[in-house]
Amino acid sequence: MNQAKLVLAAAVFFFSSTLTFGQGASGDTKTQPKTPDPCASGHEFANTDCALTWHGITLYGAYDAGAGWVSHGLPESGYNYEGESLVNRNGYQHRFLVAPNNLSQTGLGIKGKEEFLPGWSVVFNASTGINPQSGLLANASETDIINNGLPRASYSIAIDGARAGQPFNDEYYAGISSEHAGTLTFGRQRALGADAMLLYDPASGAYAFSYIGYNGTMAGGGDTEDTRWDDALKYRLTYGPVHFGAMYKFADGSGGCYSASATWAAATCTAESAHNNAYGFDGGAKAGKFSADLVFQHYNQAISVLNPLFGPQSLAAPYQSTTDSINTNQIAGANLIATSNTLYGIVTDNNAVMAAAKYSSDSFKVFAGYEYIWQNNPKDPLGVGASDQGGYILSGVEDNNLDSEKLVQIWWTGAKYTYRKKTDVTFAWYQQRQNDFRIPSACSVAAGFRASCAGTLNEGSLYLDHHFTKRFDSFAGVAYSYVSGGLDIAIPHGPGVPFKSNNNLAPTVGSRFAF
Repeated sequence: MNQAKLVLAAAVFFFSSTLTFGQGASGDTKTQPKTPDPCASGHEFANTDCALTWHGITLYGAYDAGAGWVSHGLPESGYNYEGESLVNRNGYQHRFLVAPNNLSQTGLGIKGKEEFLPGWSVVFNASTGINPQSGLLANASETDIINNGLPRASYSIAIDGARAGQPFNDEYYAGISSEHAGTLTFGRQRALGADAMLLYDPASGAYAFSYIGYNGTMAGGGDTEDTRWDDALKYRLTYGPVHFGAMYKFADGSGGCYSASATWAAATCTAESAHNNAYGFDGGAKAGKFSADLVFQHYNQAISVLNPLFGPQSLAAPYQSTTDSINTNQIAGANLIATSNTLYGIVTDNNAVMAAAKYSSDSFKVFAGYEYIWQNNPKDPLGVGASDQGGYILSGVEDNNLDSEKLVQIWWTGAKYTYRKKTDVTFAWYQQRQNDFRIPSACSVAAGFRASCAGTLNEGSLYLDHHFTKRFDSFAGVAYSYVSGGLDIAIPHGPGVPFKSNNNLAPTVGSRFAF
């Protein structure tokens, strides 16, 4: 399979080299912005935005850390890279925290662009995220695993995301670029939705102040793990005021052992091959101060990792129970895989359409966007032992989580004002809505809300960011988020389970150094 991928990539490279689009086409793309001039001295590095470039190879990175207070939070985890600004189903206590990666992800990267023929260059990029509070690689999966087997009162913060402790948990790709034919790359790359989010989010994906940056549902086209695609081809072309993008992900990993019966035993399951291929398209244009994009993404067998509230819930049950969380039917039979270093996931086939626009003047920018997502149970199910990102595997799998099609709508708007070129004031508002995909519909308070009932999540933020130099800035702001209905993930409150709040207030201050 790997050989087939290489042959296909080489064929597409060859095909792209035969394309010509006439005068006016540009090789600049969203994923390969023009690199600033190389630094000539330490003084220039400290006071300008020059690049650390030698012979076409550039080292870049950022360090972003601060302090925050949350009205309903949890003990921190050294693996968590997103902080705790967003409302959390298990958050229960106000506390002061070290706040990592507030405006941007702390990390390091190396990229290059070397011309080998007039107008043609080889390009590459390798980057990773690091947690500034612990020095560990960003790893959402491990935040869930360390809670396995613990009672709810002992949980630390748990998240889901595309970074799972990989050596290069952001991007890792190489390819070829032409001034007229565009750029084609292969490897681990940000999804087209993630590219658009960074361009059209008023908070630019800031974990501390942006719901669509923190959560990733919008950028991933339905699941936050899909904000980055492994084994993916990506093509970008800019031609005058318009641009185009296309992306395809090859299937990889193992599908695990699946059984359609009520038991998950080695004698009754069938080995599944991976079918987690994906594709997407992006089209957009820029006219004067106005720009807009339209993005479509499709992902087969998308995995959403649940935090331990739906997995092991007590020391008496330190295993991943394979449970249909819609109908709450326990699937009997021995577990095939131990749970000491494994995850529990819901599997769906996802489609998403996103439209976003931006108006920019010298000192003022206005943003707006909308995405419509529809999710269904997977056509090709995964089984126990299926592989997830970062080399982790699933010891609990739900292929029939949805009683009916799940529909998610996300919209956002906001504005950024720049005062005297050094100080930005940003306001942003986000809302996510979902339909009632539970059958029968029993979503009253008396019946007990479930995550499959209709509901909303809202977040608003306001923050100030002052740039002392091109590289160093400090910021202060606040985010407030709350949920209702089926997205009030604190409900139901079972016997003996303490009340968890449906809102979170999170003021944050900090500084960032980027190069």
